[in-house]
Amino acid sequence: MQASGVVTEVASNERTAATAERRRRIVEAAVELAGEGGYDAVQIRDVAARAGVALGTLYRQYSSKDQLLITALAGQADILRVRLAQRPPQGPGPADRVADVLKRATRALTRSPNLTAAMVTALSSREADAAEAKHEVERILHTIIAAAIDGDDVADFDGVLRVLGYVWLAVLNAWVGEMLDSDQMSHDLATAAHLLLDGR
Repeated sequence: MQASGVVTEVASNERTAATAERRRRIVEAAVELAGEGGYDAVQIRDVAARAGVALGTLYRQYSSKDQLLITALAGQADILRVRLAQRPPQGPGPADRVADVLKRATRALTRSPNLTAAMVTALSSREADAAEAKHEVERILHTIIAAAIDGDDVADFDGVLRVLGYVWLAVLNAWVGEMLDSDQMSHDLATAAHLLLDGR
């Protein structure tokens, strides 16, 4: 490779790293604001100021706060995926292991109620720009649940994953609306896992 090509590649890598760092700061700022005051506290201008980026720079990365908050949720889901790989779910059967995963996910989310409420609100967004981030959340959750099932033979595997996702979101919405406490959430999610995976 010629010297000019090496210089160009290095410059490109530096730009990519700088962009990734800005994105990290933007998401972190949104998470902090949501944790402090919920969905309404996440104003794009405030996110930009806290992240130390220009408003135009933020809008080039994220077109709305819903896209930003769902991206934050995808990040949290990926952290859970890594932790579960390090400390796999426990249980003799797939339903027990899936219930353990959902319990641990619920426990993590309930530690920051304002942030969780903001992310759940963002998930109901109909904005087209938020669709890719939603699919990323769905993909990570499917990966997590599939790993918990761990190759056990499950009829209509994709259907089970889809319905568990629906139930999880419904339970989170009920918790955000103060209709359930965290113990009831865990119980209902375990019930759903057993009904779908072993019929009890």
